[in-house]
Amino acid sequence: MDAAAANPASSSLEAVATAFRSRVNELQDLALARNMYPATAVTDLAAVDASVTAMEAQVQAIRRRLQEELDAIPKAKKLVEKSLKQQQKLQHMLANMPSGMREDVVATPLEQSSARMLPECFSFNTPAEFLDSDFKIKDEPVAAPKKGKGAAPRWYISTGELDSLSSYMRGRLTLEKVNIAINEMATYADANAHLVACPKKKLSEDTWEKALELRDIAATEAAKGKHFFLEADIKGPGLKLDHTGKSILTVLRHLGRIHETRIGHHRVFILAKQR
Repeated sequence: MDAAAANPASSSLEAVATAFRSRVNELQDLALARNMYPATAVTDLAAVDASVTAMEAQVQAIRRRLQEELDAIPKAKKLVEKSLKQQQKLQHMLANMPSGMREDVVATPLEQSSARMLPECFSFNTPAEFLDSDFKIKDEPVAAPKKGKGAAPRWYISTGELDSLSSYMRGRLTLEKVNIAINEMATYADANAHLVACPKKKLSEDTWEKALELRDIAATEAAKGKHFFLEADIKGPGLKLDHTGKSILTVLRHLGRIHETRIGHHRVFILAKQR
């Protein structure tokens, strides 16, 4: 009986001793692990953590920048499309420029060096005599147009457009005569836009009266926001109110370069923008 009672007690004591030894072993392992990473390693770990955090911030910045670039692609495509349209307009103007105006075409050294720096995809296909350089047209000294409106359009006609006219309408007109007249009409329109925008203190009394008339015309629905000139502005030398001048006006109306209307007692010609 006593032996039977002693056996369970010894078993329990053995189990406690085993558990105690196991715990001591665990504590020893933990002590060894602690000694493997001394206090000096804490600084290195903190530096690694700071570097990882900085790298994560850089990655986020790169992602934001990429998103901005992706968002800008549609705007860039629209800009390229508008630039190509503008290039076509400039090529049209250069190809049909009157020979009398080409004498004023000069190439500045800065523009020549800039042309060589431009990538090939942005080069212009100009006529043969202008292939090696960019050119600047020296406009006639006219008053600046109203701010925000820009210069009056100079939509020159092409040889094909002139040839498409009937011989009766074309008569003895030449491409050069018509395009010189277009340039003069733009000059008239620029001068009128200047008078409309110019303050009274900068104008003489006679000029102020004309400016008031032009302002009334510019405020009408037909001429609002557009470049225009009056029949009274036509004084030559390229465009006169003679038989040739009237033929030029008829041709330009037919080709959609100008629109004619009557506002008050004035015969008004409105310049069309190049499409």
